[in-house]
Amino acid sequence: MTKSWSIRVARAGKRGLRRVMASTPVSVVIYLIVMFLIVETALKGAEAMGYNWQWYRIPQYFFEDGDAGIVLGEIPWGLVGTITLSTMAFALAVGIGLLVALLRLSDLIVGRAVARVFLEIVRNIPLLVLLYVFYYVFGPIFGMDRYVASVLCLAVFHGALMSEIFRGGIAAVALGQWEAAKSVGMSTAQIYRYIILPQSVRFMLPPMTSEVVNMIKSSAIVSVIAVVELTTVGRNIISDTYLSFEIWFTIAAVYMALTLIISSFASYLERRYAVTD
Repeated sequence: MTKSWSIRVARAGKRGLRRVMASTPVSVVIYLIVMFLIVETALKGAEAMGYNWQWYRIPQYFFEDGDAGIVLGEIPWGLVGTITLSTMAFALAVGIGLLVALLRLSDLIVGRAVARVFLEIVRNIPLLVLLYVFYYVFGPIFGMDRYVASVLCLAVFHGALMSEIFRGGIAAVALGQWEAAKSVGMSTAQIYRYIILPQSVRFMLPPMTSEVVNMIKSSAIVSVIAVVELTTVGRNIISDTYLSFEIWFTIAAVYMALTLIISSFASYLERRYAVTD
């Protein structure tokens, strides 16, 4: 009896510890500790190099006092560029991913083959190389400027990844849903539109959130072809001021704030539309 009681107490203690470690306050504390250690290490490294910190110059790149009053500086406009670029690429990526997923799940042999070839090509080419292909090869052929090439490159690359998310979400819907829909005479298109896709959203939310965050971070790569976004703005400021540490820390903080906001909103949606037994 005593041994059984001890086992139950130990198990209850482990469950309580897991709940505490998974709680938001503890997660925030751990996150802050990790960030403090990273910043402290960077500061010590810069101090060893004899770097002269000039943080007082950073605010002017957020807000400027112009003739018409306070106006946005270069960094907020770069953030707007990143959000716009990522939003457009994400919208196209969703369409591409859904199309590829439906082709892979279809009964068409040609459709499955085309989807498989597309996935193998895109997933096995580094994003930077793919960007160069879109800009330097497809750009002159189809008359695309660097912005259009960047949007299409990000959409194709992440569309291939999203297709697996769509396919997994669709496959997670119970087979009985298909059978019930067919029994009432619904077409395949109607089944997808009214039955399968609405239910699969709950399964796709967690991986889709990660993909949105990855797309925002991937958008920084378009700075190599001088598309105006957050990273490009940071590089331009550094070339003018040589404030390497201050600017890159600031740019990293802006990216982090943006992705944390998106992750928090996605977590809210996951809780709201959680999959229940």
